[in-house]
Amino acid sequence: MKRRDFFRNTSLATAGVVVSPMLFSASTPSQKQLDGLQKQAKNIIFLVSDGMSIGTLTMADLFLQRKYSKGSVWMENYKNGRFKRAMMDTASASSLVTDSAAGGSAWGGGVRVPNGSLNVGANGENHEPILQKFKKAGKKVGCVTTVPITHATPASFCVNQKSRSAQPEIAEDYLKLKFDVMMGGGEEYFHPLKRKDGKDLFGNFAENGFDVARNKIELKEIYESEKPLLGVFSESALPYTVDQSTDKKLQRTIPTIAEMTKIAIDKMKSNDEGFVLQVEGGKVDWAAHANDTGGLIYDQAAFDDSIQVALNFAENRDDTLIIVTTDHGNANPGLFYGKNADENFDRIQTFKHSNDWILKGVTKDTSINQFIEIVEFAQGYNLSQEHAKTIIDHYAKLSEDDLTNDYKLPFEKLARLQKEYTSVGFGDMHHSADFVELAAFGPGSELLPPFVENVFLHNMMLQVCGVASE
Repeated sequence: MKRRDFFRNTSLATAGVVVSPMLFSASTPSQKQLDGLQKQAKNIIFLVSDGMSIGTLTMADLFLQRKYSKGSVWMENYKNGRFKRAMMDTASASSLVTDSAAGGSAWGGGVRVPNGSLNVGANGENHEPILQKFKKAGKKVGCVTTVPITHATPASFCVNQKSRSAQPEIAEDYLKLKFDVMMGGGEEYFHPLKRKDGKDLFGNFAENGFDVARNKIELKEIYESEKPLLGVFSESALPYTVDQSTDKKLQRTIPTIAEMTKIAIDKMKSNDEGFVLQVEGGKVDWAAHANDTGGLIYDQAAFDDSIQVALNFAENRDDTLIIVTTDHGNANPGLFYGKNADENFDRIQTFKHSNDWILKGVTKDTSINQFIEIVEFAQGYNLSQEHAKTIIDHYAKLSEDDLTNDYKLPFEKLARLQKEYTSVGFGDMHHSADFVELAAFGPGSELLPPFVENVFLHNMMLQVCGVASE
């Protein structure tokens, strides 16, 4: 049977599905959906686990179940029906496989743009970022992240830049925009001794009426201040949660994503016109790129804590929309079958450190036996001599400069060896084109259809709050 005859002779053609792409994928809420909107939202909390494949969500839930006898907040709210669930197509204008800049810009500017771009189209046209729209509407706005605050995902809600790499310029854009709360890492883009142009952006923010916090102690001191807040707590990204969990100094000086989320909400919640907050678990993506099992699962669990913070605020109110999602999959990790899969996976519960911590502590002088000891201390199992030699031989080929280049370190090799001890494997070290999880709670969640294009969320957020799209 010819293809056109097949469609002509099926009920799909009779129902008009073939000629109605919107029934397959939505890019904006329909008028029928808007007519069914029960109540407008005053606040939005948009939570992004960057680079979260379904395997990441699954393993974090299993990890939490087996360690604490309670699953993840995300999955529990699927099971109890409180979250409206959908799937999302994450493609960019230039590829089926998006990067974080284009993925975030689909939400931020409402238009698919080429990979690497922040709300700038292929022909150079600017699309106004959503936090600028909400700020004009009188709402307080802000971003929280575990990577540099100038990184692609927070920037995608805030600025127009042709290249996501323009992080020094993005830091200056933030000063001009004067948003209410910006917290994460990225000291290198604000400190005069670390910027190539020598500009003191910390000083400039303070001169323009901002509270500037450089550590958790300073953050607590200005907790009740009514000034806008810039919090920058690390030179680049914040540490992996698994590393911070065993380091008292890091615990004293660097806030968790859940702590930053609560502070951001507390600082903006009294605004009469409401607030919009983006929260990004950015290190989930970094761990997926590095095939770093401990980094990945512990940071996904930490992100889950921030979901609970958002729910604690929203669940006894009827004015706050919560959206929980990811911008794309990454590395397709998973727990794989084997006789000892359960026991191997449970080893992760006692991890003290990430692969990042392990590999950045190795030098060209580290011996095979010393490397075995490092791994045993960090993650509680004994690599074989053969496996350890594979890693040490890799370091022998590196130059001194290579030792400070993450792309030269044997992350993928170590992950493949570790699969024998954890039963966790990875498909790749890059983003995927997978459709991803999308959840919503609160007023406006009823607008979410079963399957959407990523740009749908931009339009949904504006319409739920009654803010004009232009």
